[in-house]
Amino acid sequence: MTETRTTEATTTATVTTVDMKLEVLVLPVSDMDRATEFYTKLGWRHDFTPPGSGVVQFTPTGADTSIHFGTGLTTAAPGSAVAFLIVSDIGAAHRQLTAAGIDVSDIFHYTAHGALPGPDPDHSTYNSYATFQDPDGNTWKLQEVTTRLPGRIDAAATVFSSHRGLKDALFRAAIAHGEHEKRNGGQYDENWPDWYAAYMVAEQAGTELPT
Repeated sequence: MTETRTTEATTTATVTTVDMKLEVLVLPVSDMDRATEFYTKLGWRHDFTPPGSGVVQFTPTGADTSIHFGTGLTTAAPGSAVAFLIVSDIGAAHRQLTAAGIDVSDIFHYTAHGALPGPDPDHSTYNSYATFQDPDGNTWKLQEVTTRLPGRIDAAATVFSSHRGLKDALFRAAIAHGEHEKRNGGQYDENWPDWYAAYMVAEQAGTELPT
């Protein structure tokens, strides 16, 4: 007689080899035509959906994730959604929304004493905000992000979604590279493009910066 013994082991399984990219968020709305008019006014890309699908889809400028709304897609109450929109320049975003006729709040930032009017004086990343709502009351929060926190960006996928974002990254790299040249006796670094690239990728990915 052969005895078979089974040893139980508690393991934590993770999925690390399959890309799972967030594609669509379902937005709860009560009037599809009214919502379509609003998101068209925002200037978001109006994506093709199959005729008769009952789905309307929009993609925010510079985003990889879309929103869609339609009949029977969600049981959530219209107006219950809250989402963040990342911008590199909160002032420019606020001006464009206002010019498009969107009712957007004043810009504000947080301190140790709570929220205060205006953008963060130092434009510290993740700390300047404004909000607006669609006709159903779904809330969109603008958040100014100039540098991502460590580990928030895939180092293999460096992306700048605006002119200002790229310009500011180049400016920070230039300042850091000047210090790099000083540490090396003030010699001109002929390989500066490679150094800039390494710095900008590491900064956005939150990994160790070159010295």
